[in-house]
Amino acid sequence: MQNFTVDELKQFDGKDGHKAYVAVDGTVYDLTNVEAWRGGNHHGLTAGRDLTEMIKKSPHGKKTLTDKPVVGQLVS
Repeated sequence: MQNFTVDELKQFDGKDGHKAYVAVDGTVYDLTNVEAWRGGNHHGLTAGRDLTEMIKKSPHGKKTLTDKPVVGQLVS
């Protein structure tokens, strides 16, 4: 698994052929093949960021991430 800084994670925004990664609670998930995240956007959220607070406040919370590929950890 790879360690990502916040700046490195920004490269994975799901746009222009980039993969769509998001961090939640320090874990980085690959959402590239999730239809709802096509183009790196989902209900006003953008890939390539730490979305911990937004995901925790969402109706589904973290449970939709349980079957998504983990690609690394967010480090400071």
